[in-house]
Amino acid sequence: MADELQVTHDATAHRFVVAMQGQEAFLAYRPHGSELDFYQTFVPESFRGRGVAERLVGAGYEYAKAKGLTVRPTCPYVSGAYLKRHPEYESLTRRA
Repeated sequence: MADELQVTHDATAHRFVVAMQGQEAFLAYRPHGSELDFYQTFVPESFRGRGVAERLVGAGYEYAKAKGLTVRPTCPYVSGAYLKRHPEYESLTRRA
């Protein structure tokens, strides 16, 4: 399922979003200069366990990489499970 998801970046609302069957999953962030604080990942319960959050966070990291930004992962999912599975993004990550 995750491969077919379309992630959109809503820069005004500071979110990466996936719309699914009338519901939204999102990664919310706060910009701080050259840093993005990834502070919340949300996936509706009926879509959990399908790689949606992983896809959202991956899109967020790729955006940060393309823009030359660093990421502060204050969201527990990002700082824990995601980075354990994706150590390639550690170089873009600033731990608190």
